[in-house]
Amino acid sequence: MTPITTATDITTTIVIPASLDMVSILGSGDELVRTVERGFPEVDLHVRGNQFTLTGAAAEVALVDRVVGEMLAIVRTGQGLTADQVERLITMLRESDAPRPADILTANILSNRGRTIRPKTLNQKKYVDAIDEHTITFGIGPAGTGKTYLAVAKAVQALNTKAITRIILTRPAVEAGERLGFLPGTLSEKIDPYLRPLYDALHDMIDPDLIPRLMTSGTIEVAPLAYMRGRTLNDAFIILDEAQNTSAEQMKMFLTRLGFNSTMVVTGDTTQVDLPSGTASGLKVVESILEGIDDVAFCRLHSQDVVRHKLVGKIVDAYARHDAEQHETAQKAERPARRTRRI
Repeated sequence: MTPITTATDITTTIVIPASLDMVSILGSGDELVRTVERGFPEVDLHVRGNQFTLTGAAAEVALVDRVVGEMLAIVRTGQGLTADQVERLITMLRESDAPRPADILTANILSNRGRTIRPKTLNQKKYVDAIDEHTITFGIGPAGTGKTYLAVAKAVQALNTKAITRIILTRPAVEAGERLGFLPGTLSEKIDPYLRPLYDALHDMIDPDLIPRLMTSGTIEVAPLAYMRGRTLNDAFIILDEAQNTSAEQMKMFLTRLGFNSTMVVTGDTTQVDLPSGTASGLKVVESILEGIDDVAFCRLHSQDVVRHKLVGKIVDAYARHDAEQHETAQKAERPARRTRRI
């Protein structure tokens, strides 16, 4: 659909430097420029040679101008552009307090076997920065927002730079609708599948042949939360995953394991608590307990930070609306019915 122009519209021309390949900006089959058009339906965008001509409302044209500028900045780093990145550029630039998106999308954390791990959204960048700046960081948000993955990447980065001497990854042994006791095998064999997401993240970041040796030497430890009791964890990067399934007592136990020269990251989704009914989630109450304590950061990620399939973000939003409606219905049901006074 061609945008409707008005007398108040402006026209701007952007010239792409001849040193850059236009295909890197337009994308295969013009995929990238089509993504920009979908993000700004009220702007008329034409490409001729190495020029972009934009016509539309001044504010929207200015935003498109910035999007193209950020695309150029990313391409100049030698990094390829994807439609997903362009969509994220547009989202970030619509946030008035957002820093340069190109700086976020090119902030490398770790590279392994030709794959580079970096934050993909503004909130993810804030989360990664908080881990660098605080001893204890809480990453709270829905599935698919990179809470655990980015934390493991920061842990491996710290190990590679010798900032710490070991990585400890742990989860509470609370099953999502299943019972470990019914699984076949020894205790270790029962627990290993439950800890598989942590192993999967490690395999993306460390040579798989090296992982068994690191685990045998104790450089990397993956264990249930119960194994942390009574220990003091020095010179370590410690990650507690699925923390919404800790009780308040377990959360206190874990946090007080902190030793010297160590970093802790606690991740979880407070909307997916698998604890028995009546048991309060330690992740839900810890913020009010630790509020105001220096060197502790709370970072919240949302559906727009989901980096899995686009549908995951929509599912998260749909469940949030459903939960809000259910809560509102329950509150109305609890209100005493108004009595009619008869005269």
